[in-house]
Amino acid sequence: MKPKHPFSDIHQAIVSLADRGERFAVALVLEAEGSTPVGVGAKAVVEASGAIHGTVGGGSVEAEAQRRALEAIATGRPVVFDFALHGAAVGDPSPICGGRMRLLVNPTAARHRAAYVAAAAAGQRRERGVLLTRINESEECVVAVEFLREDAIPAEADFPGTEAIRSVLRSEEPELFAQEPVEGSQRLEVLVEPLIPRPVLLIVGGGHVGQAVAVQGDLAGFEIVVVDDRPEFTKPELFPAGAATRCGRVGEEVARFPFAADTYVVIVTRGHQHDAEALTACLRRPAAYVGMIGSRRKVALMREDFVKSGRATAAEFDRIYAPIGLDIGATTVPEIAASIVAQLIAVRRTGRAPRMPVA
Repeated sequence: MKPKHPFSDIHQAIVSLADRGERFAVALVLEAEGSTPVGVGAKAVVEASGAIHGTVGGGSVEAEAQRRALEAIATGRPVVFDFALHGAAVGDPSPICGGRMRLLVNPTAARHRAAYVAAAAAGQRRERGVLLTRINESEECVVAVEFLREDAIPAEADFPGTEAIRSVLRSEEPELFAQEPVEGSQRLEVLVEPLIPRPVLLIVGGGHVGQAVAVQGDLAGFEIVVVDDRPEFTKPELFPAGAATRCGRVGEEVARFPFAADTYVVIVTRGHQHDAEALTACLRRPAAYVGMIGSRRKVALMREDFVKSGRATAAEFDRIYAPIGLDIGATTVPEIAASIVAQLIAVRRTGRAPRMPVA
């Protein structure tokens, strides 16, 4: 499976280069068939110096994209090219994936600064939207870029149409649409990229398990936030680059945290009381997932206490994934983290996940 293309700093990089008056080109994967290193929507920015930000697959395909980008910067003309990955053996300098890629190299991206500004701003505000890259193929390739917020997609959008755009947002997968020319017209292609903010993974507890979950959760595409009441367990160097940390009373920090429908909560504190405080702060708040570590006995006792005290109904407590994680026989910290993150992925992609047996 090829990685999805979530919000990233690539759009801000385009804006920054444009604002500095730098010459650059954007390389964008339009099609990817067979076995390829990245999928449709993968994007990189190539400066006139040859420096590259982002990736379109690395290796030979990226080297070719860089070469063509430098040519396009010199001519000022966009170009679309195909690249076959068909090396015959491991020792062959050509890639052996066996797939085919089609890429756009666009040195006119600075003209569409407003679209990239809007895309970057939407990412910072955690708003969903689409980036439309329109390519008119004629004797001279012409590219236009537009950003649309999900709540601002017109009822009757131009090709590929409103329903097609919304379908891409629902699938969260980029898609290329082609309109074949009729007499007197040009062939039009439109790449629709869904820009989806990374779901937030709130890890309550910065100990060994929390740290391992943060690493694996980051790799799985979650935005990481860690809460702990001990300063030594909220040091940024313990967690992936870009992770946010909050130090304070566990229950209060969780209660203050802005929950949303794409918030995932993993409770892995150092003790029963802290777990209870965190869980209390999570109940009856919007979240895609709330899971709590603990033995079956601990979970059963906590459930009884929460229901008797009125802090939760039986149905509310039973929505919590506790004991947390998938039942894969995990014993080590990395294995436990893997079981937790696998459960998060299942909920994110399918809306539900198998639960650990409680009896």
